[in-house]
This record gives sequence, structure tokens and C-alpha cells, in this order.
Amino acid sequence: MRKLVFPLALLFLVGCYNDKESELYPSPSTGGGGCDTANMTFAKVQPIFNQSCALAGCHDAATKSFNHDLSNYNGIVTSVNSGRLLGAIKHETGYLQMPKGMTKLDACKISQITAWVNAGMPQ
Repeated sequence: MRKLVFPLALLFLVGCYNDKESELYPSPSTGGGGCDTANMTFAKVQPIFNQSCALAGCHDAATKSFNHDLSNYNGIVTSVNSGRLLGAIKHETGYLQMPKGMTKLDACKISQITAWVNAGMPQ
């Protein structure tokens, strides 16, 4: 009987460990890393394009590099519908890696743009 007391007490203490459910099963909308991809709208993704793509000499309204104007909603939708935008920002094989000459967008920004596209590109 004494041989069972210690293992049972140890098992009891280990069983009392309390995990947070949100850490064990992260929400699909946040990916568990604090990246909110729920209810993505153009207003939420536009700053990403403005800071990384629609820069002077690149994909702004004046330059439209490779005929892609990423400074406004219609231009971005046209680029997405061309089938090139997501492959370029994800650095997939067969696509020019964008943003050119800069580091790849972080995973959260790519996830947000992808979620917006998958939601039908709502304004």
C-alpha cells in the first residue's frame, strides 16, 4: 500500500496542472500568434499595400510597375484577379518575389491579405 501512495500523490499533482484552452486550441482567426485575420476588409489591408507596394517608383498610381497599381481598391482587385499578387508576396516558385528589393512581408500580413482575398475582397 505504501508503494502506491507516492505514485498516486504524484499523479494527482501532475493531473492538477491547468492549461489555458486558448493556448492549447488557438482560434483560427488569430492563428494563435495574435494575427487577426477575421472579418478582413480593404480598410484593414490597405495600409499593408501602402507601406510595402504602392511606393513611389513601384506600384503607385504614377508608376504602375508591370501595370499593377496597388494604391487603390480597384487596382489591387485587378492585380489579385490576374493571379500574380498572392504568389508574388508569398515568394512562390514562378513568381517575381515582392516587395522587390525589400524583405518578404511577415507571415501575419500575408495571412491577412490572403484572408481578405478568400473572403471575396470586401471593401
